[in-house]
Amino acid sequence: MSITTEFVTLSVDDGSSMRAYVARPEGAPRAGLIVFQEIFGINSHIRDVTERFAREGYLAIAPELFHRSGPGFESGYTDIMPGVGHMQQMTDASLAADIRAAFDWLQGATSAKKIPTAAVGFCMGGRTATLAAMTVPLACSISYYGGGIAPSPFGAGLLDRLKEVQAPVLFYWGGLDGMIKPEHVKMVADAMRAANKPFSSIEFSDADHGFFCDERASYNANAATESWALTLAYLKNYAG
Repeated sequence: MSITTEFVTLSVDDGSSMRAYVARPEGAPRAGLIVFQEIFGINSHIRDVTERFAREGYLAIAPELFHRSGPGFESGYTDIMPGVGHMQQMTDASLAADIRAAFDWLQGATSAKKIPTAAVGFCMGGRTATLAAMTVPLACSISYYGGGIAPSPFGAGLLDRLKEVQAPVLFYWGGLDGMIKPEHVKMVADAMRAANKPFSSIEFSDADHGFFCDERASYNANAATESWALTLAYLKNYAG
């Protein structure tokens, strides 16, 4: 499917402006999709993933979550610390404002009054995709190795808020992930189950953190291929 791409500027309800990368399929989209970045910004990988979803028929938008502290920031995968500095300046309230801005843009981006909208995110974006399922009326949400859903060195996590989730959530984890340990994965599943929320939790036992990203040393082709197929099936089931 042919697509078009562009950067757009969104107005956020806290008064800030946020750039976002948009990939638009030819014809009417099957649904909207918010793509949440890793800690490395809206870099070449995130732009490529956004385009891949558009080729599957989704109107995909990747909001620049570091727009307040580092507009235009993007980096490679050899040094995480610049991204950490920007991440530490974010709050869940500011992220919620960014989520609403991206969601609202999708609702007004087609001739239809509203389109079903889902979210997917990677690493830091996996946590944001989970937060999005609490913030706006998503059809579903997909979290790839979402650090910080369980308590972490960077914060208290979202476990106490998972009861606010309003949509089915698909979680992916890497069994070799040294940052998100088995006990953290269990905390997330236990909290979702206790809150009686629909979810799926998939572990690729031989995959590390970042296994989906073909620009990272931790890329795992089998896990990436299998999770991509399941992601498309999940989106089709819940978003269209």
